[in-house]
Amino acid sequence: MRFLPLLGVMILLFLLSHTPGRSLPEATFFGLDKLWHALAYAALAAAALWAWLPQVIKRRSGQGLGAILLFCLLYGISDEFHQSFIPDRNASPADMGADVLGAALFLWCWWFYSARKVHRKSRTDKADYQ
Repeated sequence: MRFLPLLGVMILLFLLSHTPGRSLPEATFFGLDKLWHALAYAALAAAALWAWLPQVIKRRSGQGLGAILLFCLLYGISDEFHQSFIPDRNASPADMGADVLGAALFLWCWWFYSARKVHRKSRTDKADYQ
């Protein structure tokens, strides 16, 4: 059940990538399209983290987050490759960069928040024993 949101985000990204370019709204104003890419892949990273959260927490290392980032990178590569076959669309290294940046920023924010949460809990536990 934890993989259903991940599957849903992957399907949504595939369908958006499969849309011909002339059917998409113009979003190039000040790089707004890159922001949408970053947000979409932040959602992919969040769904992947949710799917693999028990394993990430159990290991308590960056390996799980690195694996999720690698997953997002590979999905982004396949997404850009897929777009190269769609009318009025092309594969863009800049889009892929925005994809990875969005995923990495989300994962960093989650890691930072969870590390602070664990640190606060350990300080509270130590204070209880004193």
